[in-house]
This record gives sequence, C-alpha cells and structure tokens, in this order.
Amino acid sequence: MAGTSAQEATVDLPLPERTPIPSGDHTVWADVSPLLDAACKDLQDGMLIHGDNFNLFAAMSALEIMDPKMDSGMICKYYSVDEAIENGAAPVPISFDKTIDVQCNIDIMDHLLACEATWHKGHSLAQTVFSCIYLLRPDRTSSHPLLHSYCRVIRATCKTVISVVSDARTHEEEDLFIMTYGLPLNGDGDEKCLSMLKAVEETISRQLRACKAPSSKTRVLEDLVPLQNNVEFEEGYCKALLCRLRFRKHFYHVLTSMRRPQGRGLELARKHIASCISELKCILNSSEFLRSSTLVTHEGSIEDKTTASGRQPIGFDASLNCRLSAPTPPRAIKILSWKKAVEYFMKLLQDLDVICSYPLDPSLESVLHFVVEFQKSQPDLVARAHLQRLLVQDGKLYGRDPVFAVITRAAALRDNTRNHDIQKKESIVQLGQLVINLLKILCTNGAWQRRKLGKILQDWRVVYVQLEMAFRKEFGEKANISNDENVGVKLFQHILVWVEEQTYWIAFRFLILGFELELYSESEYCMVYWYIYVVLIKLAEKTNLKTVVSNGSGKRRGKKKRDSVKDVARDYQIPPSVLFLQCQICLAEGLTMASKSCCFKSTRIFLYCECQDRSCPFIA
Repeated sequence: MAGTSAQEATVDLPLPERTPIPSGDHTVWADVSPLLDAACKDLQDGMLIHGDNFNLFAAMSALEIMDPKMDSGMICKYYSVDEAIENGAAPVPISFDKTIDVQCNIDIMDHLLACEATWHKGHSLAQTVFSCIYLLRPDRTSSHPLLHSYCRVIRATCKTVISVVSDARTHEEEDLFIMTYGLPLNGDGDEKCLSMLKAVEETISRQLRACKAPSSKTRVLEDLVPLQNNVEFEEGYCKALLCRLRFRKHFYHVLTSMRRPQGRGLELARKHIASCISELKCILNSSEFLRSSTLVTHEGSIEDKTTASGRQPIGFDASLNCRLSAPTPPRAIKILSWKKAVEYFMKLLQDLDVICSYPLDPSLESVLHFVVEFQKSQPDLVARAHLQRLLVQDGKLYGRDPVFAVITRAAALRDNTRNHDIQKKESIVQLGQLVINLLKILCTNGAWQRRKLGKILQDWRVVYVQLEMAFRKEFGEKANISNDENVGVKLFQHILVWVEEQTYWIAFRFLILGFELELYSESEYCMVYWYIYVVLIKLAEKTNLKTVVSNGSGKRRGKKKRDSVKDVARDYQIPPSVLFLQCQICLAEGLTMASKSCCFKSTRIFLYCECQDRSCPFIA
C-alpha cells in the first residue's frame, strides 16, 4: 500500500479511481501517504521506515521504493500500451516513405528473432518477444499485410513452443519460460497465419521475378506495385524479406510436424529443418546489403546490434510489461545480438535434426545411449522438451510401446511375456513409472539431471526390495528353483536382475555428470574414480548375469540337461557390452592408482578422458 501510494505520487498523469480493498475481521486498511510525505522530509539516503519486529530477513526481502532495480514503476517510459501508441511509439504504417517502411519492417523482424532467442534462453516472454507493441495490439496492423502476417506467425510460434515445453514439464529448470502473464497469444485468425504469410510471400516473389526480368530497372511496372521507391535496391530488399518470411514459415512447420503423435511427422520436419537452415544462411548473407543500403551511421560495434542493418528497431519497449513479470523485482534483460540469435537458431535446428533422425528404436538401452550422446552437445530447453515429448507420450515409449513391453525387452525376455498378468501388480506399475521418470530426467539440463538422479537412486532400490518381497510371497519355495515352465518365476528373476543393472547404470551416470559439471576438486578424483570402479564392477556383473540367464534358458530349450551345460560352456562368449564395461573398470582402476601417486598426473589424465574424441575409451 505504501509502495503504491509513493510510486503513484511521482506520476503526473490522471489515475483511474481504484476500489478500496475491503477490511477483514482482523485487518483495517489505512492510507499512509501523509506519513510517507512527512517521513521523506527527514529521511536520508539508506534509511528505512520499519516496525519493531523488522529483522534482517525482512530487510533482505524488502521492496525499496523509487529504486529502478527494485521498483518496477520507476523504469517505465510509458505506463500503458495505449499511451505508447498515442505518443507514436508504434506507428502504422511506420513511414509513408516506402523505402524507410521496408527497412523498418526488416529491423522489426530481426529484433523479434533476437528477442525470441533470448526468451528461449529462459527470460520472460513479456520482456522479450512481447516487448513489441505491434504484438500487444494485433488489430492495429491489419492494414499492413507484411507486418500483420509476420506478427501473427510469431504469436502462433510462441504458443506452440509454450505448449511443447509445458507438456514436457522441463520448464521447471527456467520457471519463467511458460508464464504468459495474460499476453495476447490467442489472436483472432492466428490459426490462418500460414495462409496469410504465404500470400505475402507470393506477392514479394512475383516482385523479385519482375526485378530480374530484362529492363525491369529502367521502366515502371504496370502490373506490380514496387516494395519501395529505390529501383536499385528492390531486388535486395525482396530477397531480404523473402528469406525472413520463409524461415518463419518453415520453422512453424518444424514445430507442428514434431508434435504429431508417435513420431509420424519426423521425416517431414527434417525437410523443413533443412529449409530453415538454408534460409538462415540467406538471412546472414543479407546483412551486408542492409548495412550498405542505409545512410545512417552506426554507433558502436555491429556485433552487438540486434538487427542486421545495425539500426535501432521501432515499436519496442521492454518496460511496458516489466510489471507483469512477477511479484518480484524486475529483471535487467540484455537481448542477444542478431548474430548470436542466428547462431542460436542454427544450433537449435541442428539439435532438432538429430532428434528427427533417431530411428525410434524400441530398445531401452539404445534410447538411454541416444539421450546421453545427445546431451553431450548441450542442447537448450526447447530441443530437450521436444526430445522428451517424443520419447514419452501418453505414458508409453514413443506413444506406442507400453512400458511393461519395454521392460521385458530390456530384461531379455521373450515377446510372448509382454501381456502377462504380472504387469498389473503394484510393484511392476511403480517400476514402469520409474522408467518413465528416468527418461524425463535424462532430458533435463546437466545440473537438474544430476540432482534428480541422486534422488531417484533410492526409489529404484526400494522398488527392487518390493519386487523381491512380492516374488517370494507369491512363489514361496519355487523362487529358488529355475523352472522354464513357470513363466512368472522367470519374469521375476529376469526383472530383478535388470533392475539391479539399471540401478548401477544410474549411479554411474550420476558420477560421470559430476565430471561434466566440474563439481569435483582434484583431491576428490581418487575417491570418485574408486566409486566408479566399484559401480562398474557391479554393473558388469549384472549385465553378464542377465546375458547368461537369457542365453542359458534359450540353450536349454529342447535339449537334455547333461548336454545343455556343455553347449552353453562351448557356445557362450562375453558380449561386447560386458567387454566394454571391463575396459572401463580397468581404466577406472588405473586412474585411481594414478590419483594416489600424483595429483597433477591425475588431472592430466582426467582432462584426456573427458575429451570429445569418440575414440577415447572412457567416453560412455
């Protein structure tokens, strides 16, 4: 109340009448403006007005009135969108000079690209993309087809990205990402944004073809109205606009195609990704023409500008929505430069292409390997959200494979066991939920992933104990007897071995993430490598046991008992997965010994083993 009154007193604009907050049973509201006015005459810089119960914690949480870093009302140039429009902050058209109008439209497109990349990095939507006044009043641009269609596809793209990230629930890492603050994301007619964009694209394409026709620069075209007044620049501006419009079109197609259930749109998405990358390269190439076509001198380095031309865009004011961000002090947001924004989208598209190229292998081991390899490229939030949404749909792998079928396949069980009634048991249902949670956790960022893996380890151990108890309770003495005829016994035995194997894999991943996040000090290397050594030994034992049990049961089928043992001993070979684990065990043992002998040497060995070279034997 006090903060609002003091803040309003500094504004010379007429304020609307506010309905007073009704008093409750134990509260009575009073206007403290006279008290603040009197106190301001005596207070010096750094002094506070506080009650007797005011403490250090309250001081750290206090809102300092009139401080631009704390008081959101102090940094506003305009106090409403209507006020900004009345003062000419976002004119439509931008200029009656067609050349200037085209230049400014391209600047708006470039700055919106930079704002969108900044938003993807975890900043507030209200202070990045929707700092554009044209987006806040969609109907005002209806008389300007180029700007109107572009703004519509931007809103539709933001809505689609928010939906994907919200469904994947990866927004917990950057909790400001999906907050919309009541912004106009659902504009009337936005579902037709592509058709409007296509119509504008076709018009500019015809103009570009006319520019390339013979003698088109020396005569006035009767059938087409030129984009701007300078005939020499017509072709360059047409190309600059087309690559930006086409990028928007293909990028929206990428997002919608990847949202199709069960990965049905991945092939189509890859085609649009290739088109997006091609258009981004054209956007980069257009920067030289845009800088040369303007007579405005640039202050500072062009590398820090948010537009390809280096000009300041028209129609943006981040302070308009700063009070919508949250009931917290406003954030100081630095918008990414235009070049960094292009680099971000190039990296995003490459990550999405890797996701789309994945063959949707039903093997859980292959899925885990793919996710771990994908995380090495350090993908951003949007790419990881799309990966998670592809892997987990409606509680199934890829939206088609039931979790129990995935578990039986991972436990090396035959296909005919996937419909067994054992899947209805509570402990098996909990195990299925743990598998889903593991896939979701592996799609988060490294720090969040490691913290969650440390917590989920205990859950996997608890489920193992519950499965073992349910096994012994149901089968009793038969639990210690290997009986191929009892499918239930075999299911429990295989699943128990697999749960232990998976638990050690999670522990190994937890320890390796500590290296990737640089959490260990040099003095801890010996201890950590010893942990890895022990975990890998147990992991190799369980992997080997699972393979032996699976191969052994298959070999005994249809053979006499005395012959089956000889066949298994003769035919069995150590699988490559176990051999690879044994190599890692030896490496971990050697690194432990090296860490004991010389801390400096262990540091050098660690740096080698954490390299990006795929030939390195320690890369898992």
